[in-house]
Amino acid sequence: MEIRKLGTEGLKVSAIGLGCMGLSVAYADVPDEAQGLRLIGRAVELGVTMFDTAEVYGNNELLVGKALRTVRERVVIATKFGFKLTGGRPLGVDSRPDHIREVCDASLKRLGVETIDLFYQHRVDPSVPIEDVAGAVGDLVRQGKVRYFGLSEAGAETIRRAHKVHPVSALQSEYSLWTRDVEHKVLPTCRELGVGLVAYSPLGRGFLAGAATALAENDRRKFMPRWQGEALAKNLSLAEALTNLASAKGCTPAQLTLAWLLHRGGDIVPIPGTTKIHRLEENLAAAAIRLSPDELTAIEDAMPIAAVQGDRTDAAGRAMLDT
Repeated sequence: MEIRKLGTEGLKVSAIGLGCMGLSVAYADVPDEAQGLRLIGRAVELGVTMFDTAEVYGNNELLVGKALRTVRERVVIATKFGFKLTGGRPLGVDSRPDHIREVCDASLKRLGVETIDLFYQHRVDPSVPIEDVAGAVGDLVRQGKVRYFGLSEAGAETIRRAHKVHPVSALQSEYSLWTRDVEHKVLPTCRELGVGLVAYSPLGRGFLAGAATALAENDRRKFMPRWQGEALAKNLSLAEALTNLASAKGCTPAQLTLAWLLHRGGDIVPIPGTTKIHRLEENLAAAAIRLSPDELTAIEDAMPIAAVQGDRTDAAGRAMLDT
């Protein structure tokens, strides 16, 4: 698989990574450990080198560390800090430097590694200056506990301020055909500074892969604005147009969506998550799809961002975003 560079400090990863959250904290049912280990192992076999986890994803760091132990030198493990956890559940943000150091040490232990490759601030903490956050992670880099610093869902000004203190190698934010907020200010800022963009939920939380028609009763996505009522009906019509384009291209809608994102720039790395090996294989095959300028235009015409109905997250989630 193609290797892409994130940032200016030397971080290199596969063009498509694996978001591992769903292996421990899913929208509905969580797979067992054996299934998670098999899926991560298959990802390694297929050339994935970037694996994304976080302290807030339940036992995910333990699973990821166990799955990658024998191939540690071949992979990049990204994890995150920045939440205040009570009983394992997030109750607000906490990016105090002392807390960052505590989380780092705990994550190293859970992962079973000596160094975290990419350490993200999971969400911006408005009560802690971003300069203090960057400084704390910079100290961890100098101590050899962390290799690269990242931010998640940070706004353009926050990225600039952090980058002045310690180089930001990657920003992880939601980015897909139906969530293109980063294109206005954030992506141009990243490119000006040389910061890579890691796109989470690149399949629109599964919507662009057809998940909306097969949600379990306990699936949390049913409570998200874009998956409800009139918004859902409108968005399904957009997805149908995308499906028709994919059929004409001889690929699946998920593959077409990921290929579009990969064509947005060599500094973008999507990290789709899945719990099924056949979906993993389908997603990774998107890296080989080539799209012409006319095809790219047709894809964007099929799903104009102004036509997408409903917020991408609920009110609580939107309150956590740094704009």
